[in-house]
Amino acid sequence: MINLELTSSLKEISKLPIWANGEEIQKVEPAGESNMNVVLRVQTNRRSVIIKQSKNYVRKFPQIAAPVERIEIEHAFYQSLKNNITLKKLSPQVISFLPDQHLLITQDLGKGSDFLGIYEGRLKIGIQDMQIFTDYLNSLHELEPKNFPDNQAMKVLNHEHIFQFPFLEENGFDLDSVQSGLQSLSLKYKKNSSLKRKIDELGKRYLKQGDTLLHGDFYPGSWLQTKDGIKIIDPEFGFMGDPEFDIGVLFAHLDLGQQAESLKIEFLKNYIQPLSPRLLSQYQGVEILRRLIGIAQLPVNMTLSYKENLMDKAVDLILTDE
Repeated sequence: MINLELTSSLKEISKLPIWANGEEIQKVEPAGESNMNVVLRVQTNRRSVIIKQSKNYVRKFPQIAAPVERIEIEHAFYQSLKNNITLKKLSPQVISFLPDQHLLITQDLGKGSDFLGIYEGRLKIGIQDMQIFTDYLNSLHELEPKNFPDNQAMKVLNHEHIFQFPFLEENGFDLDSVQSGLQSLSLKYKKNSSLKRKIDELGKRYLKQGDTLLHGDFYPGSWLQTKDGIKIIDPEFGFMGDPEFDIGVLFAHLDLGQQAESLKIEFLKNYIQPLSPRLLSQYQGVEILRRLIGIAQLPVNMTLSYKENLMDKAVDLILTDE
């Protein structure tokens, strides 16, 4: 078993059984800031590839255990897309997969940039970008893959950090270390019993098997702007569930990035799959709350008052009846 790290040497990388005769490793470097996995850009005398290895923990938070087989989900996801022209164009090409090493090798999309700049006000999502996201989810949500893995272990991990941990009054995470006053403000939501009851119901629904293939983590860190246009990456949270989850996450991050409301209207105008507005709103609301008072923080540029207003909106999204 080859154990890759961000500091792995050229010699270690050269031991992987994926290189052609005469192919020489010339440079190895981290490929972006991956939260979950070790991801390396490897340049040889012939090509440049991305090598991703999953571990039995979260790379950014090593104290958090995570299923090592998540790399198999990512591979299965890409295999499910390969016959769809739209999805294939918007995804990296798989070069090799070594399940025994928990390694996935994909094409190097170049040193593109993700969309995380929306949180700091450095980036605005345009109508054309939104059309690409709509095309992607339209195409993805109409697929009917046979025997896609249930990915239950990753869903359980995600469930804890979306629907449970952020709403525990005593979870060991001092939100004042993020922003002064956020800890006491969070109690307004952590002590809201009707809100927590609805979130618990939604969490149980999330854990069930659905009928639609989802990306599972459709947020700005998974959208890459490259020389060949936008690409969607990191589908290791993919599962069969509610399409409203993917869209709810998308809409929540438009709110967290303070993007134009017209983008949501544009999306809904062009999304052609069946949709429950109520369920979409609930997933959207939970994602807003967990990103503001959970451990998976974002570099948002917001005053405490703005956060409170946005979290109040999230509560309304979750609790307001259709």
